[in-house]
Amino acid sequence: MQSLAELGYVLAAVLFIFGLKLMAHPRTAVRGNTLGVVAMLLAMTIAMLGQQHYVTITCGLVIGALVGTTFALRVQMTSMPQMVALFNAFGGAASILVAGAALDPSSTGDTAGMVAIAASGIIGAVTFCGSLVAFGKLQELNFFKKKLNFNGQQFVNFGLTATMVLLAALLVSKPELSWLYLLIVIAASMLGFGLVTPIGGADMPVVIALLNAYSGLAAAATGFVITNHVLIISGSLVGASGIILTKLMCKAMNRSLFNVLFGVMGGSGNAEDTEKIYATVRSTSADDVALMLETAQRVVFVPGYGMAVAQAQHAVRNLAKLLEERGILIEYAIHPVAGRMPGHMNVLLAEADVPYEQLIEMDRINPTMETVDVAIVIGANDVVNPVAKNDPESPIAGMPIIDVDKSRTVIVIKRSLSPGFAGIANPLFAAENTLMLFGDGQQAVLDIAVAIKEG
Repeated sequence: MQSLAELGYVLAAVLFIFGLKLMAHPRTAVRGNTLGVVAMLLAMTIAMLGQQHYVTITCGLVIGALVGTTFALRVQMTSMPQMVALFNAFGGAASILVAGAALDPSSTGDTAGMVAIAASGIIGAVTFCGSLVAFGKLQELNFFKKKLNFNGQQFVNFGLTATMVLLAALLVSKPELSWLYLLIVIAASMLGFGLVTPIGGADMPVVIALLNAYSGLAAAATGFVITNHVLIISGSLVGASGIILTKLMCKAMNRSLFNVLFGVMGGSGNAEDTEKIYATVRSTSADDVALMLETAQRVVFVPGYGMAVAQAQHAVRNLAKLLEERGILIEYAIHPVAGRMPGHMNVLLAEADVPYEQLIEMDRINPTMETVDVAIVIGANDVVNPVAKNDPESPIAGMPIIDVDKSRTVIVIKRSLSPGFAGIANPLFAAENTLMLFGDGQQAVLDIAVAIKEG
């Protein structure tokens, strides 16, 4: 029976690996996700075999399934980053509880097991508290809008890390002091809060990827605690893929992981500076934009989080179809950190059936932006802000942007001149080749489409 269970775990692990491989491309992502679901169902079924507390376990499965289904059906695409952060927190909490339940004060010889318990508690607590902070920031809760960082915070974080390591070493050497585990979890939770609190702005997608990696590592450590091979493998896959994604995004933003973790993103400048920057802003109308589009040969849409908020992806797709019928080349410029989590814009546009071939990554489209007749920026802000290239003192200095300012004409669809998530003004809005179309993103795009049809 045990050999069959191990064989089933191996099969589940293989399905996880192939599912992850298929999710690397939009065309096969659904199949990859299905394989992952089948693998998890198989792993849970095998784990149920040989258990005695079926009623308790079944209740847990039903509650978890109801929570997951409710989130999947009711959460809007605009709130997907918050949901990912919250699920990362759930994973961290699960690791803390499982490792704590596995504590055995009478065990004096299992050093490896105690190391795994301490590691699971530390990583799980950092993930849990850090993910809750990320959720609060993404949800823009009032508490997290305040300046919560302070001078010397990095030294406090270092002190908490040293405390955790000392407590963990003491717990491993003296398992009978099981109450130390609670202190470890408390110190790790405080560290998670301290690490994520100063981070904001354009760095949040990187933080989400990193916390996802943490949740995978916590699960892998928990797998060692309960000697579950499939949990070790699946946790390692999540951890490794999350770390790789984090590294790729840091490279795309021209920022080191150390800078993301210990640098502070925040607004700079004052109201007077902002007024000077926006002194020459020019607005336009849907009718005028329609006239520009009718004479264009190449149009590039640059989506951002504002498009997600306005749920304008379907309206954008319909406008693009309208322009394509007139022989206009349509493309979508995708910045790696547009939105508030990795791949946010890709998911939104895929939901609107935008052909994958039209989604052009930043590095590929930037060299050709000078040949773009009209660039339509809808809801994006920081990822098209020229100060990233021109102002070394800016919080987003050095972050590569989409060079929409090089286009012949730039149309920015935005409700107002309010700053992006980084909290800084955008000189693009006042550039000579830029026109602002103020209003709700979805309604503005619909108005342009109507104007073209009536043209």
